[in-house]
Amino acid sequence: MTTEEMFILSGTHLAPYIQLSTALIGKTREGGGNMFRHQLDTMTILIDYGYINSVLLKASIVHDLIEDVPDFSHNRLLNVDYESPAVYDLVLEVTRFPGETKPEFLTRIFETGSHNAKILKVADRISNMISLGFVNKPEFLVRYTEETVKYILPIANEVDKAMLGELNSLVESRRKYISMLKLMGPESGGVK
Repeated sequence: MTTEEMFILSGTHLAPYIQLSTALIGKTREGGGNMFRHQLDTMTILIDYGYINSVLLKASIVHDLIEDVPDFSHNRLLNVDYESPAVYDLVLEVTRFPGETKPEFLTRIFETGSHNAKILKVADRISNMISLGFVNKPEFLVRYTEETVKYILPIANEVDKAMLGELNSLVESRRKYISMLKLMGPESGGVK
């Protein structure tokens, strides 16, 4: 990271967004851990890939609030700072709405999502794919990996080749794990 990028990043006030995301503490994830840590993981993935856009980073910290905290007041997010409306709009772009199927949601992001929404979704999926190493439900592992191939890899291919490389590696790793589970058979906790 350059000195200029470090200066820009140091001027980004993330603490109020981190405070909002604490509403996700205790909300468990399929792969273990909780949703609060996932928000921060997503942000660190973005920084690791050189993204320092303040709206993108702030949105990454709260990207699951609207979807996963039913009683969350949107006004709390809209009134954090001068960038709150842009953060809110970006969060809405990556929020799955009631009645929207997962394929419809991911297709919407691919077809009409902003560049930042696509980058955020790819970082989110990298975090999710990493946590799949701890999933105990083989059917979920298969579905999620194939969903990543069908919907997320095309988005990553469009927006960031380095992130695409990591996702391809994660897909390969998870497919090897799935193959191992198939060899074990259902009586050992594997898949059919």
